[in-house]
Formats: sequence, C-alpha cells, structure tokens
Amino acid sequence: MESVTVDFPETALAEKAVIVSGGTTGIGRAIAIALASEGASVLVFGRNERHLSEAVDEIQSVAVGPEVVGMIADQSEPTAVKEVFEKARREFGGLDILINNAGIPGDSVEDSDENWQYVMQTNLLGCMWCCDEAVPMMKGRGGGHIVNIGSLSAKSRGPGSDVYVASKSGMRGFTESLSKGVAPDNIRVTLIEPGRVSTNFFDWSLEERQRKTERGEAMKSEDIAACVLFALKMPARCQLTMLQVRPSKDFD
Repeated sequence: MESVTVDFPETALAEKAVIVSGGTTGIGRAIAIALASEGASVLVFGRNERHLSEAVDEIQSVAVGPEVVGMIADQSEPTAVKEVFEKARREFGGLDILINNAGIPGDSVEDSDENWQYVMQTNLLGCMWCCDEAVPMMKGRGGGHIVNIGSLSAKSRGPGSDVYVASKSGMRGFTESLSKGVAPDNIRVTLIEPGRVSTNFFDWSLEERQRKTERGEAMKSEDIAACVLFALKMPARCQLTMLQVRPSKDFD
C-alpha cells in the first residue's frame, strides 16, 4: 500500500488579501493573527477604537505579509460595510479571502425586543452584505474563499437565546445556498460552527475562562483560527462546506 501524505503548502496564504470582520477581539483577532503570520495582508474592522488599536499592534507584531490595516466600522450598517470593502480595494487592489466573524449575543423574544433588529443585522444581514461586496471582488481575481463563523447554537438551539439561534440558523442556510451559487466562479464558501469559546462573548471572569479551558469545557480562540487555516489550505479540488468543533467535555 502506498504511503499517505497530507501536503498543505507553506505559501498557500502568502500575499493573499483578507478581510476579517470583528477582527479586533476574540476569535476574529486570533484568525487575523494566524493569517498575518502566514504572509497574508489583513484588514480587520470592529466597533471599538481601543480594541482596534490593540489588535493592529498585535497582528503587526507577527505579520510577515505586506500590510496590516484596521478601521472602525459597524457591520450592522450597509454603508459602513461598503466603506470597508472600498478600503480593501484601495489598500490591496482586490480581495481573496473574507472571514465573516463579527457577531453579538442575542437573548429571547420573551425578554425584550430592543435589540432584535441589531442582532439580526449584525449577525446575519451583516454577513450577507459582506458577501455581496466580496463576491464581485473575488470574481475579478478569478476566485476566492469566504469563511462564515457560525455557531453550534444553530444545532443545539438551547432555550433563552432564540434571537441568536435565529441569526446563526439563517447563516447556516445562507452559506449552503451561496456556496452552490458561486462555485462556478471558483469561490469556495465554508461554514465553521464552534461551540463554547473562552472569549468576552460570554460573561465569564478570567479565572472562569481559564478553568473552563483547562477542564475541556471551552475552547480557545486559537483553536478556531486553526480550523480556518485548515479550511483555507484545502486543495482547490476540495471544498470544506461545514466544520463543527466543540469543547472535548461539552456534549450538549
């Protein structure tokens, strides 16, 4: 029997132009750091000036690619999304990879309707607006890759978070349909659905975060970044359509 080798080219992401939404904290920042360390040019955006400044400094400290760019933008606003992609055109001349990571928690319709629209616009419509901007840019480059960061909440559908579940369930359906539509244009679309990750998304103290990761009850942001790199480095003949990852001690 012939030996089996797995070959992921070391230069697969070198000089690729990337946008990471919500790239200033948590999972998004970890993904941006991983991509920059692989040689990609990275544009990150988020809503908080301090988080943005800290993220850009950290990404630049490991970057081996040509450029690291940051900007303030709220994905819930379509005009802000357009500005992000215009900046990518100016800075990078195009786009190869989009990481749709920006997302916020959402509670139940039984609690309050004050932020329903904002949650849906950020988590679902914002993702769609980003894809709408990205696809023509990727077609102009002969192809590309979109990675949408969803949530296992779309599968587990626990009580008390039905607004959030709705947004991530919508992302699941949107991703599957979009992937079929843009495949002829050499654009791959991947959905990654993580379980609990130790970030500021959850109202946990630093001690609780550490305890949960040590017990295998929560993952680290870097674990999800590793999943993204795996998806992006798959050979062009393959498309990783969905990847679900959960903490080793989480069986919900």
